[in-house]
Amino acid sequence: MDKETIEKYRKAGKIAAEALNYAASLVKPGVAVAEVCDKTDAKIKELGGECAFPTQVSMNDVAAHFLPEDESVKFSDQVVSIDVGAHVDGFIGDNAMTIDLSGKHADLVKASREALDNAIKIIKPGVRLREIGKVIHDAITKYGFSPVRNLSGHGLGEYNIHTKPNVPNYDNGDATELKEGDIVAIEPFASAGAGKIYESSNPTIFQLAEPKPVRNMITRQVIKEIAEYGILPFSKRWLIKKFGLAKTNFALREMTVLGMIREYPPLIDEAHGLVSQAENTVLVTKDGCEVLTKI
Repeated sequence: MDKETIEKYRKAGKIAAEALNYAASLVKPGVAVAEVCDKTDAKIKELGGECAFPTQVSMNDVAAHFLPEDESVKFSDQVVSIDVGAHVDGFIGDNAMTIDLSGKHADLVKASREALDNAIKIIKPGVRLREIGKVIHDAITKYGFSPVRNLSGHGLGEYNIHTKPNVPNYDNGDATELKEGDIVAIEPFASAGAGKIYESSNPTIFQLAEPKPVRNMITRQVIKEIAEYGILPFSKRWLIKKFGLAKTNFALREMTVLGMIREYPPLIDEAHGLVSQAENTVLVTKDGCEVLTKI
């Protein structure tokens, strides 16, 4: 990887980290979840980046991919996971953290955070993915919780949020070794429930998968707007703010029928246990790693 590319990853990581901390400062009882997401997306642009994906604020038994389409959902006493991604010319920084508004689940928050910190300590060229998974698993189970086994960390590529390698949250036997120059997001999830998630319904996050010609003018206008986001995920809320709910629903429905978009529905713990998340993006270096999403 050339120096210019690495610097873009560094800049994206710094922006993502600053935006995540900003988002955390906004999370208070009575505040609308969508308001925090909107302000965080705007902060990313203010800092000189673009959104790698819509800011997501998942709560309680929802592990990921939650973003309300309106301001009716508000914070109260939930366990809140904030996932923020920024990119600079397509090079991505991805990070997440969990806040316990109830004050009752400090160990759950600690479990995913400690798992992340312990995993980062062992990252270097030659470390096997299964070894990272074991460290994550051991840290989470020490607190009496389960790692979410069907979610994982991931590589980050140019305009690509999830590339190889998949970084497991348990020892899955994968002997693939990290190498110098790899960019990976380490992403432990700790569950007080089943440690396994399922895809729910009513997605509000999408990605343009296969553009196709359409005749309807409304759908064509929406597709033109989506094209501005490139090939990265976008939120239904972004479209509603420009086109209104009825036109947005019509266009998304037609695009779904035509197989044009990929849906990212909320991911929910199978036993509806509370879930915490922690994430950092790292660059594997000659002797270890550099945390890119660190202020």
